[in-house]
Amino acid sequence: MPSGQVDKPVVDDNHDGTVSIRYDPKEEGIHELAVKYNGEHVQGSPFKFHVDSISSGYVTAYGPGLVHGVTGEPAQFIISTKGAGAGGLQMAVEGPSKADITYHDNKDGTVSVSYLPTAPGEYKISVRFGDKHIKGSPYFAKITGEGRKRNQISVGSCSEVTLPGVISDNDLRSLNASIQAPSGLEEPCFLKRMPTGNIGISFTPREIGEHTVSVKRLGKHIANSPFKVNVCEREVGDAKKVLVTGNALKEGKTHQDNVFSIDTRNAGYGGLSLSIEGPSKAEIQCTDKDDGTLNIAYKPTEPGYYIVNLKFADHHVTGSPFTVKVSGEGTNRQREKIQRQREAVPITEVGSQCKLTFKMPGITSFDLSATVTSPGGVSEDAEIQEIEDGLYAVHFIPKELGVHTVSVKYKQIHIPGSPFQFTVGPLKDTGAHLVKAGGPGLEHGEQGVPSEFNVWTREAGGGTLAISVEGPSKAEIEFKDRKDGSCDVSYVVSEPGDYRIGLKFNDRHIPDSPFKVYVSPAMGEAHKLEVAQFPTGCVQADKPAQFMVRKNGAKGELDAKVVAPSNNEDDCFIQLIDQDQYSVRFYPRENGIHAIHVKFNGVHIPGSPYRIKVGKDDVDPAAVHASGKGLGDVKTGEKTDLIIDTCNAGAGTLAVTVDGPAKVAMDCTEVEEGYKVRYTPLLPGHYYMTIKYNQMHIVGSPFKINCTGESLAEAGGQETSSVIVETVAKVSKGGNRTGVILPIFKSDASKIQSKGMGLKKAYMGKQNQFTINAGDAGNNILFVGIYGPKGPCDEVFIKHTGRNQYTVNYLVRERGDYILLVKWGDDHIPGSPFKVEV
Repeated sequence: MPSGQVDKPVVDDNHDGTVSIRYDPKEEGIHELAVKYNGEHVQGSPFKFHVDSISSGYVTAYGPGLVHGVTGEPAQFIISTKGAGAGGLQMAVEGPSKADITYHDNKDGTVSVSYLPTAPGEYKISVRFGDKHIKGSPYFAKITGEGRKRNQISVGSCSEVTLPGVISDNDLRSLNASIQAPSGLEEPCFLKRMPTGNIGISFTPREIGEHTVSVKRLGKHIANSPFKVNVCEREVGDAKKVLVTGNALKEGKTHQDNVFSIDTRNAGYGGLSLSIEGPSKAEIQCTDKDDGTLNIAYKPTEPGYYIVNLKFADHHVTGSPFTVKVSGEGTNRQREKIQRQREAVPITEVGSQCKLTFKMPGITSFDLSATVTSPGGVSEDAEIQEIEDGLYAVHFIPKELGVHTVSVKYKQIHIPGSPFQFTVGPLKDTGAHLVKAGGPGLEHGEQGVPSEFNVWTREAGGGTLAISVEGPSKAEIEFKDRKDGSCDVSYVVSEPGDYRIGLKFNDRHIPDSPFKVYVSPAMGEAHKLEVAQFPTGCVQADKPAQFMVRKNGAKGELDAKVVAPSNNEDDCFIQLIDQDQYSVRFYPRENGIHAIHVKFNGVHIPGSPYRIKVGKDDVDPAAVHASGKGLGDVKTGEKTDLIIDTCNAGAGTLAVTVDGPAKVAMDCTEVEEGYKVRYTPLLPGHYYMTIKYNQMHIVGSPFKINCTGESLAEAGGQETSSVIVETVAKVSKGGNRTGVILPIFKSDASKIQSKGMGLKKAYMGKQNQFTINAGDAGNNILFVGIYGPKGPCDEVFIKHTGRNQYTVNYLVRERGDYILLVKWGDDHIPGSPFKVEV
């Protein structure tokens, strides 16, 4: 209650899957209602609402739409103006999506208001009476909702023109054609054989007037090229002339085909594109009736509001986007959740044995490699041991305190989760943003078969790890703690479909959670298939590559797609070679690690998705480091910057994203050692900065940044700002991160003893000798140089005789005074530089 006291409402079970909550308020002001289920707040709880006294004579508002709602469903509330006198009523709803507002005057001094939010988030509802906010306004409503699912289909439609002359089929393959519109816009077009035997081109006209078609063989025009083609008005695609009929664009039903028809006969030529987004990914089917009309059917699986975008020749048709209300039964989503307490791992010290474990069943340890880079920038190979079947540990002994980078690679590609952060000494920061998770179970699964993944909580300190799996069936979750800050999780589900796996640490999602996983139907025949001639090493971008798939007698359909690092998907071209073998051709368009999904009857075949490097991928996120004031404590309104060092990390895509209470103005400039990011926060609070290189987190990302100071902007919901840069390869100049990194030597030059005639006197043309004993001086490198009246001497010969004892011989050919320098690392030994008389 506003006074701070706690009051209990009456809770009634309605025995139909709903519960009623009744409450008689006793105080005026803002109340907070907490609703918990099994001790956990339900989505949106705690809810805030304003209580007013009846006879105040003020305008008041009440109703659920001021507090919470669900995307795609109307949110409603009531405004009471009883006894408030005259004045204009104004209303506004602001939020992540445009919300259509409708109202109805009930003629009893109250007005019913309804608005339709289409995206989840916080909405601000302002109600003003006579230009003043009413009591409690602005209200903030939390709108929850599943992420919207989208589906899309495109249908091409082209104009065809016959060209004069006869061309053989062989020639047809070697020709390229392009068409230039009157405005100068040029685009490629397709050549095809017409029914008359002549050759024709097909293109989509976008302008009226004379177009020029160039047909070239090996860059030279063929006879009669360029051709002239005239396009008249009725041929240019006009979205306004498309007729759409059918009730399915107003309302639909789940689990059945909802059909509407499109007539493009009078609209000229143009491609048709259709997308549907809403609570489920609606399957779309298109039937072309070959008379210029099409029937489109869509089949949603969840009820709610869907948005249908229908474009023709790149423009919306009349009425688009359509809002469709879909009713009917949804598919029930089941949720299972487990919680485990994680103890903080004891602090590791310099010189102690450190280990990082991970589970990767079904691989050969021969292809695993690991390196550890210390805070000082020294990289060393680490050893990997197989502890038990499929469980591996990286062992290393740190020589300094601070954050180390552990890279674990399988076949030269970082395993999911790598590069890892490993702090030696006390942890600087703790929390959910430092938890990592990775493994096949977060990428795909199969019904009835355990899917496994690793979770590393070592860097996050102690806390509660909650794992939830939500989808068409309940999951059985198993959890195995490895007592070293890592654990492995496996889950089994009984139904195929889309699942969401949420990982929370101390009630906050870890980075990239919730993970979306498609669980495929039981493998069936898919386990018989095998892949052959898969490209080893890396392939080049913009060049086709291929591999073979043997069916080994399995019956069914093969399909394959390639997913690029930017998450763009592309179909692979599958060709039957003989009855049991297919060739799969894919065409990568960018550099980086691609995943190739090969499915049989909709199920991943063994080993899918296959990963492959495209381009000389020497991009290594483990080599990227961020430092500077901008990662520590910052103040509002002050520009702060940080340096992202990309030396020796190769050229890649650097993406910096900041999530926090408000948007930050951010820019990125190139500096010698990498890139400098500047940003200015406007509101105090916690900001999380994610730095990814080629779509992989660098060590320490996301960074938690604490901002203090006064509010310089209006507080809203969480906001995200990001900047993306295509980087160039950098090599540091004389910095400490050069290509070869010197070990950090612990040595003391003052403990070195030297003796021998050659330190004082030398003879021309003879071998002059002295000895150095560095047995007590630690480890370092011995440097000897001799410089005379006419420059350096002829030769210096250093022999290591064991245990840091050295014999040095030198030869001189001129008389005079020479200077002899002897250094142990960067420091002169006692007596150096020596003066030698020849």
